[in-house]
Amino acid sequence: MKLLTFISILLLYNCNAQKKETVAHKFTNNLINETSPYLLQHAHNPVNWEAWNSTTLKLAKQSNKLIIISVGYAACHWCHVMEHESFEDEAVAQVMNSNFVNIKVDREERPDIDQVYMNAVQLMTGQGGWPMNVITLPDGRPVWGGTYFKKDQWVSALTQIAELYETQPEKLEEYASKLEQGMKSVDVVSMNTETPKFETSFINEAVENWSKHFDNKQGGMNRAPKFMMPNNYHFLMRYAFQNKKENIAKFVDNTLTNMAFGGIYDQIGGGFSRYSVDVKWHVPHFEKMLYDNGQLVSLYADAYLLTKNELYKEVVVETLEFIERELTATNGAFYSSLDADSLTETGELEEGAFYIWTKDVLKLILKEDFNLFSNYYNVNNYGFWEHKNYVLIRTKNDNDFIAKENISLETLKTKKAKWQSLLLAEREKRERPRLDDKILTSWNALMLKGYVDAYRVLKDKKYLDVALKNGQFILSSQLKENGSLFHNYKDGKSSINGFLEDYTTTIDAFIALYEITLDEKWLNKAKALTDYCFDAFLNDTNKMFYFTSNKDEKLVSKTIEYRDNVIPASNSIFAKNLFKLSHYFDNEYYLNTATTMLNNVKPEIKEYASGYSNWLDLMLNYTEPFYEVAIVGNKYKNKIKALNERYIPNKIIVGSKGESKLPLLKNRFIEDETFIYVCVNKACKLPVKDVKSAINLINNN
Repeated sequence: MKLLTFISILLLYNCNAQKKETVAHKFTNNLINETSPYLLQHAHNPVNWEAWNSTTLKLAKQSNKLIIISVGYAACHWCHVMEHESFEDEAVAQVMNSNFVNIKVDREERPDIDQVYMNAVQLMTGQGGWPMNVITLPDGRPVWGGTYFKKDQWVSALTQIAELYETQPEKLEEYASKLEQGMKSVDVVSMNTETPKFETSFINEAVENWSKHFDNKQGGMNRAPKFMMPNNYHFLMRYAFQNKKENIAKFVDNTLTNMAFGGIYDQIGGGFSRYSVDVKWHVPHFEKMLYDNGQLVSLYADAYLLTKNELYKEVVVETLEFIERELTATNGAFYSSLDADSLTETGELEEGAFYIWTKDVLKLILKEDFNLFSNYYNVNNYGFWEHKNYVLIRTKNDNDFIAKENISLETLKTKKAKWQSLLLAEREKRERPRLDDKILTSWNALMLKGYVDAYRVLKDKKYLDVALKNGQFILSSQLKENGSLFHNYKDGKSSINGFLEDYTTTIDAFIALYEITLDEKWLNKAKALTDYCFDAFLNDTNKMFYFTSNKDEKLVSKTIEYRDNVIPASNSIFAKNLFKLSHYFDNEYYLNTATTMLNNVKPEIKEYASGYSNWLDLMLNYTEPFYEVAIVGNKYKNKIKALNERYIPNKIIVGSKGESKLPLLKNRFIEDETFIYVCVNKACKLPVKDVKSAINLINNN
């Protein structure tokens, strides 16, 4: 069948945004009525784009036309390349408009649609990425798809498929039926009928298999491009600590150090780009995503707590300065991303133009400090990128550098602050990368958790203030009266129902907020959202949870997201939440559900541990003691702050000034005293009054 010849077309992965010069608005389509920055970017294409909605889908069925579903996001470089080459071309638009109903989808606004059709593309081609372009029958069942296509490839494919639909529609119908069955099997999770049994030896074997792919020189995985995958290192750091695996601890430390040294980290303005194209974390695709930075703040905060490495503290502080400066709205919400491309001085679009430097410019700004700066940030062959441009990258820690340069640490710190100030001011004169200012509940929750973790470790009250303001934003703007969440927020409007990821990340963030404020409001809201998930998302057959609720429109297939990625799977986050909440509320149903979920996924974990790191983190709660630390009395907040000065990943904290209805606090208040209760598996040690004694009870268990 001619249809299948296109599946072999070269597919390109992973994208950054491309900013285009403003063009005259000769055309305007229905996307002009949308709020998504990505959709609005296509509102003046000659293609008659429609948004995904019931009206558009009904139109396709009534007209009996094939559908083009084109999925991307605002920070996707190749999305914008294909737009410029094909979707802005009137001849291409004529082919699309004559034969198809054309739908544009922002994958960040509609991750459910993205998941369903990405599964289809991966089944058809063996790979995926963005832009994603799929052709479906009028009922939405896919028959063809891929990612980026050059204009001639795209037009040829559309022409052949339109002709096939006209002359032999039964062939497309047959293929669609077969593909539909394949799609429904992709995310199937079977109920594991074996008795749950979680052992350290299982985790050891999974990590051993995983470690064969470690890059022990540069950190990360032994390949390029390199993604940061925060949850992988959060788990490995905890696993190494609890099981005294020095080789794994060294690998994690090396990875976090090289990431912080690399060009993937903005050495001048703070914050991380999405991934590097090389093995040494040097040249990034320069887009900055909220979800990466939120998780990385949490990771580096815990890494600092464990190691007291000042580099990690710097990363946390500088990244949050970046978030405050560039991705924070006045209402306390966080924006989604910054584009990779921006205009050069000559008006040319160039990836990384906002962030890169030439020697001449650096010499002009830094003057007599240039040589020292050049040595520190490798303005040399090692740091060279292309076209006389350098991406700043470090190779030495500060102590080694000052020894080599024969200067004091104070001198270096002073100079670094001066360099960053000068170059940040210079950079602000440049054309800025485009901002995707839509607000997503799930990504906001990840950033909220980052601020909570930064406050817990660094004790800077401004971080707590930001966290509380964002938490209140979610409660006031994203939480509906019926207890459900919205997914998006833009220009004062929330229009899309929340997905499982919105609930699980918000619950996780609210639990964290409770642990540092001990305001039971946050814990009770977390429980209420959890109970809503059982009503709206539960698959009764296997006790896993669908990505979309039972109150939303049905797509071609219904997915269960359980494999961890750059953001952990919504099911793994939820299982961890259930485990914690089962302890807070003495809820056996929560615990049994978490145990069943972990047991269901267990058969897949060992051979591909990096795709299940959040599940493995949960498994550590079963294989190692898990502590409930209850603090009751007037001095409870100070004692919790002192307790948080130690890295103890296998605990929950609960506390109150006086009497409380929480199960872990009942009948534990004694007038004029503050006691710490350390419990494990519903058995408590004798209460103690000082934090050191409590920590000894944990360490000596």
